[in-house]
Amino acid sequence: RFTARAEAADPATVGKADADPSDIDAQLAAADVEVAQQQVDEAFARLIKAVRNSAGDDRDRVRSHLVELFGLFPNDDPRVAKARRDLASALF
Repeated sequence: RFTARAEAADPATVGKADADPSDIDAQLAAADVEVAQQQVDEAFARLIKAVRNSAGDDRDRVRSHLVELFGLFPNDDPRVAKARRDLASALF
């Protein structure tokens, strides 16, 4: 599922997401592009920021997307461990 999304995402999506942080769809697509380009820390930080700045269904969509991205990496990946801590902080 991620591979198809990443391949379909336009790299210009990152610029669009940067220009409008409130555009949840752009944030999700930009994170996929960043992960595909090995910019994992940037993708995780983008989505954690989106969790902090959103509420309700949008917040849950972002959280779910981030958790899905975590699944692409080993559980002992330090980037995932840090992002999980940051996500917990953003949620509570």
